[in-house]
Amino acid sequence: MKKHIPNFLTTLNLASGLVSITLVMQGNLVWAAIFIFIATVFDYLDGTAARLLKAFSELGKQLDSLADLVSFGVAPGLIIYQLLSDHCINGCNILERWHVIPYFALLIPVCSALRLAKFNIDLRQTENFIGLPTPANAIFFASIPLIIQTQTRLYTFIQLDFLVAFFSIPRVLAVLSVFFSYLLVSEFKLFSLKFKSLEWKGNEHRYIFLILSLALLVVFSVNAIPMTIVAYLLLSLIYQKKI
Repeated sequence: MKKHIPNFLTTLNLASGLVSITLVMQGNLVWAAIFIFIATVFDYLDGTAARLLKAFSELGKQLDSLADLVSFGVAPGLIIYQLLSDHCINGCNILERWHVIPYFALLIPVCSALRLAKFNIDLRQTENFIGLPTPANAIFFASIPLIIQTQTRLYTFIQLDFLVAFFSIPRVLAVLSVFFSYLLVSEFKLFSLKFKSLEWKGNEHRYIFLILSLALLVVFSVNAIPMTIVAYLLLSLIYQKKI
């Protein structure tokens, strides 16, 4: 029975991604984003359960990749596609008027599929990552509708109203889609949050990231989510030799 627990959690990840896609089709981007975050929780739990129960299987490995593609590839890609479509209605340049720019968002699921396929056969990624993990990429893009549509209703110590204007620019979203899609399939090394021990030595970058992320979330609330992903990238760059 216990060997099925990780796979059950993986299916909940998949179900969350499907709900997110359905909500995008209904135009509810905030809840679509929230279900991506729910999917990340199940994605973390299925891996943890597999390690604790020693319930690894080839079926679980493939199912996990398929679920991640839906929840962390297709769902965030459709969210950005919808945001770009909405912004292009009154577009001021030819790419916006011809509805070309929204299709840049489809790079997200395409490169996520390549990233996941590469991860399954790449023996170098047992301890750290090569290329941006799909959940981190999805978290970054899922935070955008939350920032745009809930900014005025959130309590934060410091307001960052400029983020709403920044993420509302179609060309910015298109460039971010291309840049993060490149990171997914790049050879850029990033650290994982797997702790072999709780000692500071050898885990400095992990502790710094967790402390910094918590501080940012406390001060900036949902605005801090894309900041934490940027911090993750910068810390990975700083600690390249250790990784």
